[in-house]
Amino acid sequence: MCRTCSWAQIMSGYRESEVIVVCKNTYPNVAVPFTVRECTGFNDKNRPNWKQMQSLAINVAPVRISKRVGFRTEDADTRSEEPESVKDDD
Repeated sequence: MCRTCSWAQIMSGYRESEVIVVCKNTYPNVAVPFTVRECTGFNDKNRPNWKQMQSLAINVAPVRISKRVGFRTEDADTRSEEPESVKDDD
């Protein structure tokens, strides 16, 4: 958990056992001698803060649509029963 926390200062050696973790969320800073499963002061360093999210955001302006939305029923009464291309001129 400390590897992704912005409060952690992690120093690693060449072996997997050579790791020192210092938590900078407390005063004085505390060396953590074990692997942390849960932490109430956890702050994910991979998650952007509010200012970074605002700089990444895209401004979207609302678009007004002048067309009516939905099924058109007013044109159904004005149409003839047969389309003009099908009428016989005999």
